[in-house]
Amino acid sequence: MTHGPRAADRAHEPGAPSAGITVRAATQHDLPIVLELRLALLHEHASSPIYSRLRSDAETRARSLFSTQLDAPSEVTLLAERDGQAIGILRCIESIGMPLLYPARYGYVSSVYVRPEVRRTGVVRALLAEAEEWCAARGLTELRLHNAAENEVANATWQSLGFEVVEHLRVRRLR
Repeated sequence: MTHGPRAADRAHEPGAPSAGITVRAATQHDLPIVLELRLALLHEHASSPIYSRLRSDAETRARSLFSTQLDAPSEVTLLAERDGQAIGILRCIESIGMPLLYPARYGYVSSVYVRPEVRRTGVVRALLAEAEEWCAARGLTELRLHNAAENEVANATWQSLGFEVVEHLRVRRLR
């Protein structure tokens, strides 16, 4: 899944993916890097009301969970690479919508992480372009995602990529 002509056509647009970024679907062979990048995302958000509750055995649980996800036919984990090194990750799931509303199915983006040293170089844009192609191949017409509300960089990134806030997730802990 490297970027084809669509991405190449955008290569000179402002904010387009940087040259040298390739994006491909992760396989079981990539499980160690998937584990590393997705756990790095959780650790980066350790102050979040949700993600601060990381279990002590999270890595063991994650290995099994992520392995299952890599084989799931209704989702794809995408890896962005430059010079053969994984620099970013994005998971996209074909999700079922509420039966009373359109669309019946949509793409759900999760677990987006880019190594800090290569942020703001088009990695998320490259990953998202591939996720859009994956969704289009399945007839999906909408993408959705959640991100941490306090993450101003993520909020600005997703807004610049055409996502708008339509809901707020609220948490109340019960005794």
